[in-house]
Amino acid sequence: MSLVQTLEQELEAFKREYEKFERGNKSAGTRARKLLQDVKRTCQELRVSIQGSKKEEADSQEG
Repeated sequence: MSLVQTLEQELEAFKREYEKFERGNKSAGTRARKLLQDVKRTCQELRVSIQGSKKEEADSQEG
C-alpha cells in the first residue's frame, strides 16, 4: 500500500472518530488524537520520500 493510500485511510478513520467525538463520545476523542498523530507521521514519511525523489532526480541530471 502506498503512503498516499495510507494517509487517505487514516484521514477517513480520523473523520469517523471525530464525528463520534462531536456527538459526545469522549473515548472517540482519544482515538481521534491518536489518528492525528498517525497522520502526522505518515505526512512526514511522504515529505522525506518526495525530498529523496527530488534529490535523486537532481543528482542524475548532474551526472
